[in-house]
Amino acid sequence: MHASIIIKILGSLLMLFSLLGNIPPMVVSLLYDDGMFTAFLNSMLVILGLGLLLFLSTARTKKELGTRDGFLVVTLFWAVLGTAGCLPFLFSPALELSITDAVFESLSGLTTTGATVISGLDSLPKSILFYRQQLQWLGGMGIIVLAISLLPMLGIGGMQLYRAESPGPVKDNKLVPRLAETAKALWYIYLSLTVACALAYWIVGMDLFDAISHSFTTIAIGGFSTHDASLGYFQNSAVDVVAIVFMFIAGINFALHFTAWQRRSIRHYLTDPEFLFYSFILLFVSTITISVLYFSNVYSGIFESFIKGLFQVVSVATTTGFTTADFNSWPLFLPYMLLYAAIIGACAGSTGGGMKVIRILLIFKQGFREVQRLIHPKAVIPVKLGRNPVPDRIIESVWGFFAVYVMAFMLMLLALLATGLDIITAFSAVGACINNLGPGLANVAETYGDLPGTAKWILCVAMLLGRLEVFTLLVLFTPMFWKR
Repeated sequence: MHASIIIKILGSLLMLFSLLGNIPPMVVSLLYDDGMFTAFLNSMLVILGLGLLLFLSTARTKKELGTRDGFLVVTLFWAVLGTAGCLPFLFSPALELSITDAVFESLSGLTTTGATVISGLDSLPKSILFYRQQLQWLGGMGIIVLAISLLPMLGIGGMQLYRAESPGPVKDNKLVPRLAETAKALWYIYLSLTVACALAYWIVGMDLFDAISHSFTTIAIGGFSTHDASLGYFQNSAVDVVAIVFMFIAGINFALHFTAWQRRSIRHYLTDPEFLFYSFILLFVSTITISVLYFSNVYSGIFESFIKGLFQVVSVATTTGFTTADFNSWPLFLPYMLLYAAIIGACAGSTGGGMKVIRILLIFKQGFREVQRLIHPKAVIPVKLGRNPVPDRIIESVWGFFAVYVMAFMLMLLALLATGLDIITAFSAVGACINNLGPGLANVAETYGDLPGTAKWILCVAMLLGRLEVFTLLVLFTPMFWKR
């Protein structure tokens, strides 16, 4: 464990965040003259000063990160950044948030969860609204992926950092030989999708501010909005369609986007098992949802049932969390089915949350293999993705993740129930936060502001667990991690 290099990296990332996180909202504040410039300036100076202090105290350190260093840096980074990101909320005279609420809002934004404690968004200053959206955009791909392209210039290797932060069951596959090139390529794609999404929103009727703001949280699969009614505020089917398309794209493994960009072809999408299963899940859940809405006469006709149902399925299943309807009040089993879809989540290597489609696919395949083994006990039956057999080590890691995920879910559920919450609120709040979804059911369908402070801190841990895919955080609590 190299404490000096960990401190140096944290200092570097805090300085980067102080500039990226506060300068754009300062510009927005000047453009709209909303009086928030000083709040963001003070925030930037505090975070920049802290980061500079950490960096200068270890400036001469030049070492390669070890695996354990990477896990510790990533976990500390999200925890420290989530705390530092609350400063504009605390400094803003337009908000009256406690430290607990400010940290909750900041961490929810950065982890792209989208759970909010703030109501009355429509009347907030533009710069505060922009800051919330930008937090999710920065957290979507991960500031770390951007930062590791700069680490070589600091004499710091970044591969262990990348492996610790990147999602999915297979963390060692590199898209291009050099890590810095990988980070840059991913950010080019991420930025290009954001620009395309903003232009599409603007063309179908959003003003420029809302178009840019919502493009941030659509591509990041975050779900924050500049309006209390979320995308339902616009009452525009064209806006809904644009959101559906880009949420679907953002939920796909970015390695596939990279290949499409490199080869100028989309054929590989149609042969990727995870993409096909991801599309099947969305199609299957959408068909059931639209049918129930139509035959239950929730909406006036088939078109409205189709748009509302498809939008909400894609939004929840990809763990984005935008809303155009109160799905909490939908009939029969629909609210719970959508929550289960969010537990599956988006594809590995995407900006989405949840357990990831690839893990669920492997669990199904492994389960089917066990059924076959009952019939043919001596048969050698490999689990395959496409034509490629999956090593048993990966299958074991997927089952290990599933077991730890379920145990963490149950422990946090019990902890929330101990704070006095009812079972539906507690279950959906844990599910929404650990899967980085945002909106839940019952008392957390719209805002988390009325929850007890203890419950909010528990849910902050759930957000971190979800963003770091459980193991990255829990590994720090094992004695083996700290042994030399």
